[in-house]
Amino acid sequence: MIDYRSDAPPILRDFLAYHETIQGHSRKTVDEYYLDLRNFFRYVKIEKGRVPRSTPLVEVSIDDLDIDLVKSVTLADIYAYLSFLSRDRQKNAKDPDKGYGLMASSRARKVATIRSFYKYLVTKAKLLEENPIQELDSPKQRQSLPRYLTLDESVQLLESIDGDNAERDFCIITLFLNCGIRISELVGLNLTDVRGDRLRVLGKGNKERIVFLNVACQTAIEDWLAVRDKSGAADKYALFITRKHTRVTKAGVHYMLKQRFTAAGLDSSKYSAHKLRHTAATLMLQNGVDVRTLQEVLGHEHLNTTQIYTHVDSDSLRDAAQANPLGGMKRRGRPRKAPVPNDDE
Repeated sequence: MIDYRSDAPPILRDFLAYHETIQGHSRKTVDEYYLDLRNFFRYVKIEKGRVPRSTPLVEVSIDDLDIDLVKSVTLADIYAYLSFLSRDRQKNAKDPDKGYGLMASSRARKVATIRSFYKYLVTKAKLLEENPIQELDSPKQRQSLPRYLTLDESVQLLESIDGDNAERDFCIITLFLNCGIRISELVGLNLTDVRGDRLRVLGKGNKERIVFLNVACQTAIEDWLAVRDKSGAADKYALFITRKHTRVTKAGVHYMLKQRFTAAGLDSSKYSAHKLRHTAATLMLQNGVDVRTLQEVLGHEHLNTTQIYTHVDSDSLRDAAQANPLGGMKRRGRPRKAPVPNDDE
């Protein structure tokens, strides 16, 4: 298990601690930063003759990484490293058959990590007077539209849900399609996070936001809780639980979705929880929700690389929830009734 606090040399450890404690980045994000920097400086040590060139990259230690080596890095070194990543880096270290060469998006993330590290050394740690990679460009990425379900396919998916765990699965998919929450956010939901027509969501970096629930979401949650309350859950706090009465996991939800996609006649290899998030965003945009409101609904700090986070008032967020065309969808066979008004309004 990765633990940068014990594995990383001091010059990296301070940078990573800054991002975790001051910037509020998640442990997973910080671990990815560490892996990116460790791999980069392993490559640098080989190229600058600090270790024999025949040494396998994974066997190079960076325990002795110091400011002199960090300072010696040039733009040419980084461009050579990016060339290595695009041509010679295994796509999957655990599966050599996957081939070589990382995608531009993966290389761009590594560039962002390296750029952030050097900026920290100049502006925060004051270990460098000048940034040697100030002019570093990010690899150009091919822009492609995210895959998502059409409105008809979304209805098709919801209407096909039946059998065991129907109320739970319908509720989970309804939240994905109407609220656009992440799978990590969904599995972390507790009963106390449901507050009338509001849902408290804990997003990336432990950032809390409120998502408003339309009629479909409120009804689906009500149906699921009517079943869940009788199950004797081992995890008394979890909103969604398994047959064994434990909190649902990301792997479990992924498996469930594949089964539900297949049952609905949809290609389960093309869709996922994240594609349902894309679907929610697309449907809301197509039905009049403005981009800035959607930015807050989805919990994005940045909607794209140039747009900064914009605060939107609660009325706009409530309108966004109601604007989703799946907002009135109910499980087939359930009697319709008016939604219960929120008592604290």
